[in-house]
Amino acid sequence: MPKERFNEQECLPRLCKFLPEQSPLKDFIHHNTLHAYQHLPFHRAMKEASGRFGYQTYLGLPEYRAMLAKGKIRYPVLERVVRERKGPESEPLWMDKLLHGEFTPDYSGTIGQLRNAWKDQVKVNLDKQVHPVLFRVVGAYLDQGVSIWKFPGRDMPFLDAVRTLEKQAHWGLFRSPRVKKFLQEPPDLSKILTLLVGEDSWFETYLFDMAFAHPGWSGMIATLEKKPGHLMSPRQVSLRDFLYFELLLELDQLDRKLGEGWLPLARQIQDIPPKHKHQQTSEYFELCTLFQIALEWSYFDAVLEGIRTNRNEKEEEKEGNKPFQALFCIDDRECSLRRYIELREPGCRTYGTAGHFNLDMYFQPEGARFLSKVCPVPVNPGHIVEETGRIRKHDRDLHFHPHSHGAFGGWVLSQLLGVWSAIRLSLSIFRPGPTPAMVSSVRHMAPEGKLALSYNGKQSREGLRYGYTHEEMAERMHGLLLGVGIRNDLDPLVYLIGHGASSVNNTHYAGYDCGACSGRPGSVNSRAAALMLNMPEVRHLLAKRGIFIPETTWFIAGLHDTTRDEILFYDESEIPGPLLSAHEQIKRSFTDALSDNARERARRFSSIDLSWSRQKIHKAVIKRSMSLFEPRPEWNHANNALCLIGKRERFEHLFLDRRAFMHSYDAGMDTDGKLLANILETVIPVCGGINLEYYFSRVDNNRLGAGSKLSHNVAGLIGVVNGIDGDLRTGLPMQMVNIHDPLRMLFVVEQKPDVVVRAMEQKPAAREWVWKGWVHLVAFDPESKVFFRFEETGYVSYSPSETGIEKNTDIRFEQDDSLPVYQIRE
Repeated sequence: MPKERFNEQECLPRLCKFLPEQSPLKDFIHHNTLHAYQHLPFHRAMKEASGRFGYQTYLGLPEYRAMLAKGKIRYPVLERVVRERKGPESEPLWMDKLLHGEFTPDYSGTIGQLRNAWKDQVKVNLDKQVHPVLFRVVGAYLDQGVSIWKFPGRDMPFLDAVRTLEKQAHWGLFRSPRVKKFLQEPPDLSKILTLLVGEDSWFETYLFDMAFAHPGWSGMIATLEKKPGHLMSPRQVSLRDFLYFELLLELDQLDRKLGEGWLPLARQIQDIPPKHKHQQTSEYFELCTLFQIALEWSYFDAVLEGIRTNRNEKEEEKEGNKPFQALFCIDDRECSLRRYIELREPGCRTYGTAGHFNLDMYFQPEGARFLSKVCPVPVNPGHIVEETGRIRKHDRDLHFHPHSHGAFGGWVLSQLLGVWSAIRLSLSIFRPGPTPAMVSSVRHMAPEGKLALSYNGKQSREGLRYGYTHEEMAERMHGLLLGVGIRNDLDPLVYLIGHGASSVNNTHYAGYDCGACSGRPGSVNSRAAALMLNMPEVRHLLAKRGIFIPETTWFIAGLHDTTRDEILFYDESEIPGPLLSAHEQIKRSFTDALSDNARERARRFSSIDLSWSRQKIHKAVIKRSMSLFEPRPEWNHANNALCLIGKRERFEHLFLDRRAFMHSYDAGMDTDGKLLANILETVIPVCGGINLEYYFSRVDNNRLGAGSKLSHNVAGLIGVVNGIDGDLRTGLPMQMVNIHDPLRMLFVVEQKPDVVVRAMEQKPAAREWVWKGWVHLVAFDPESKVFFRFEETGYVSYSPSETGIEKNTDIRFEQDDSLPVYQIRE
């Protein structure tokens, strides 16, 4: 049998496929952590990823059993799952294993075994010797503004910059003469691997082992090679050069320890580890699979039963006064706020849409050097919207004074400010307040500034157009309104509410903003959309497309700060006089609803006493957003589990405990599924990515998450590391996920199943998520009132288990665990 030969051109793309796709902190976007396995059925992928990389891809059996005892896994649902997958005759055997079987899972994986032989058999710890140097060099080269001293040659390609550093340094990085020679030559991975490993059939395995000894830095380099624009100050870096530099560091260390006469690894070790070790027993994974499916459908059945028992069968239009309509982002954190607004204003109508409001653009704040992408990650924007008229007023703090960076000035300021800083830091524990270091979504766009929306013929060097034509505006606003089921019947006031967050102590703040806006606040999008919809020229073009906006209707943009539960409204001075009093009344309803929402959220915050008044609780929630000592100013998407696509009347009678993304959709306006196809193309990767990153960060926070944020330090404004050295941490910190129940997301679509199939056929990328089981999809036929569950082989009718949905109009929030599904309206 011929030996397997090393092919660098095939190996490196294969390695990139498996590495984490974590972007720098400013572009932190949720995604499927195990994207490399997405072409496989979910449960098979979990088994293969665990066997190869040692990941824990399910909860442990003890935790599943505890959930069964607590009622989160319903016994009848578990029995049903076992019968469906194992047959009635095998049910007693598998139930016994699920309840009483003893197993010791193995999460060692095959990746790392070959390279670990240096430590285990040759007694040389390359990780300990190489990683500190490697991380500091690459971190200093990529640095985006933390370091005072600039890396020499940072405008050069990475290896050229290292050569410059080596030449200029009094005490270089390398000691071995042959390694210094290799550094000056064109990089040749095979040449160095021959010296290190010896057997070329093991070269790819060794590179995988080496890269996954620090997947954070390896993944970041691979991401920046493909998308250098993710850095504000781009660098010329490639995974190939990064790995070559690390191989040189390893070779240098071995020469120091063993001299130059040592033999390659394949000739030194006694037993070469197998490339594919025997994976964990299928039985163990099958038990985890059964428990996981039962956990998911124990909750999903309650939701579906609640939808089925909706008494509003005729779905009649709401009668009486219709004070306003409001479009929110589909974000699960808006789920409860919409509920409270509807309770306080029974005649209003709320809608959910992707938070970019159907706009594909970059935003350029006035005076900014860089563009901010404010649309979904897969979208390639063709437009730039500029800000003008910003009042340039910056918070001042002597700690940020330029003299603090100098030797003499820094020493003087440290002596003068040291004691005061310690006092102020201590006081902030009890009286948190705004600081120059605070990150606030309100600062993304100046409220007093203006947006240049109209195209004036100007283009960027990249061919991006500044602004939109009126026809382009009408096209996008037509898609926005039609997509949520609005054709006519507009109220005098229509609100477009984006969302963002505020924080002082949160390096992952971009993950708290709008995922549909590439991790930025949705303020620019909501404001731009409102301005477009108020333009007479756009309204005229929309009328030609069948959407008539009355002259008496006015659109108002706003930004919901989900951390502080506050809303900032834009361009209020432009509101027509006859509508001002109505707007002021609606603002008071919004304020009351925000306080209600803050109280509901506060049940998860142990530092807040729920016996306080609603207003006092809201103030305490606001203080949390300014506290340097608060590791979790909000829970963000924790416990997300649902995405509901349909009319609001179908779901508004249910209490879903802030676990649902909600996109409005009118099946009657979409018989060919084109509108639904566009919705699924956006919401499945955005919501599914959020859901799966929470899932994997929860089940294996050490390997697939970021660990505790309490020990995190920012490295070069790129990512976080534990302590002062170490690998970049990918995934989510423990403080974002430790209350999360890891369920794959269920998408419920109010539409005929054959129309849903046609919609997914138009979007193959979205279809893969469903067909391979990375998310669940159920269609609710609005005519037959029957559910249909989608599987890889098609769709089948589905009847949820009877769960007895409780009617509860006075929900109490004393407990901090997830609440069950309630019916809160007739």
